[in-house]
Amino acid sequence: MGVKPVLLLTDLLVFTLIVCAVFFAIQARRHAPSREAWRRVGRQPAAMASAVILSVFAIIGVMDSLHYRSQLPLEQSESAAVEKTAPVVYSTEVLSVLDALLMPLRVQMEKTYSVPFARESFQRETVEQADGGQARITPRLAYGARHLQEGEPSLPDIARRLVWTPFQALAVAGALLCVVGIKRSRGVGIVAAMRHILAGCTELAWRPALIVVFLVALLVAAGVALAPHYHVLGTDKVGQDVLYLSLKSIRTGLVIGTLTTLIMLPFAVMFGIVAGYLGGWVDDVIQYFYTVLNSIPSVLLIAASVLMMQVMIDTHPQWFDTAAERADARLLALCAILGITSWTGLCRLLRGETLKLRELDYVQAARAFGASTAQILRRHILPNVMHIVLITVALDFSILVLTEAVLSYVGIGVDPFTISFGSMINAARAELAREPVVWWSLASAFGFMLTLVLAANLLADAVRDAFDPRRQIR
Repeated sequence: MGVKPVLLLTDLLVFTLIVCAVFFAIQARRHAPSREAWRRVGRQPAAMASAVILSVFAIIGVMDSLHYRSQLPLEQSESAAVEKTAPVVYSTEVLSVLDALLMPLRVQMEKTYSVPFARESFQRETVEQADGGQARITPRLAYGARHLQEGEPSLPDIARRLVWTPFQALAVAGALLCVVGIKRSRGVGIVAAMRHILAGCTELAWRPALIVVFLVALLVAAGVALAPHYHVLGTDKVGQDVLYLSLKSIRTGLVIGTLTTLIMLPFAVMFGIVAGYLGGWVDDVIQYFYTVLNSIPSVLLIAASVLMMQVMIDTHPQWFDTAAERADARLLALCAILGITSWTGLCRLLRGETLKLRELDYVQAARAFGASTAQILRRHILPNVMHIVLITVALDFSILVLTEAVLSYVGIGVDPFTISFGSMINAARAELAREPVVWWSLASAFGFMLTLVLAANLLADAVRDAFDPRRQIR
């Protein structure tokens, strides 16, 4: 059965961002000060551990950005020639590579809630008994622990499936240790290099990274061993696997955090350095513009923009062939709205830094030698404010991820068909008043989002310490 690749707008921007990140890494490697600054980042254990976690999230997000539509099976025909000439029809459902890898989790849906690792439903149902009476029971799940016989305990089966996972995780961490050891073995030997890494006697903090790699590999191996047979994190109200929903929410958080930054940067950088360098009426106009924008409550401005955008999408259904394209358009519009409304803080910082830089001797000398305004901004001002841009981008990422969760929680975030941490929390909030409490959906969304935001914050702190000249220890 064939597939048809689908390139959504956010997919195109994600791949463009990856290309830009690779180009930036190559340029940073060639530039000695940038290379040294990133080495300072790598010397911090928390930064290296956070980088590993963010890399895992990024891999999941990229796999969820490779979309396709599956070919529908042809109807049976009396003539083989008719089958060969029949047009190829593709499904309207847009899937991703991550969906293909998580297909058992995606299709194995229960009726309603179930506790993690449960074999029975969370809610009782009324069933007819053989004697004609009725009874309230918790029925067996259709997929969760269905391989177990009636009365067979699940704990021994789980332990048996997990027995090899530590060795698999050790193999992954050992492979990374060998790769790093081979790279550092020049002059000391591979064995000595590996000993140095394990002892923590390396310039970069490889030992914490290896520990995190082992823990992540352990969790992945455990999930691969258990997820096809159990609902590891339970199911939600409509019976969907919560682990599947949590993994699908990662792409939404990453898209909100990265694409919003990509949209915000041109406005902030251009207006900030132009206002600071030119001054006069240009500075007054730009200050007036972002002051007025800041005077409007951000939640109200975002809500009004999202509602107007939603009305436009609803009145033009012919723009979209599938529901995925419609949801993707709303996600991209939300990124644009957040980007347009969140550039003012960075613009103010860049304006203040440019006011200081334009009075320095090398800028005055360039102006005296007849350099144009565009040349001064490009060669002298912009490179000297990039540390502020980089620090702000790293710090704003986690804020934007939390912003999406808040907006989806109040109903003005992503499309209802888009899985996100905010939509999971919004769906689970009404269940907190139940007795007993349905806690696992909220806990799963909170745990994944906390891991993403905490890793981003720790890495952002390391980037700030490494690139901010005022924080560097002389």
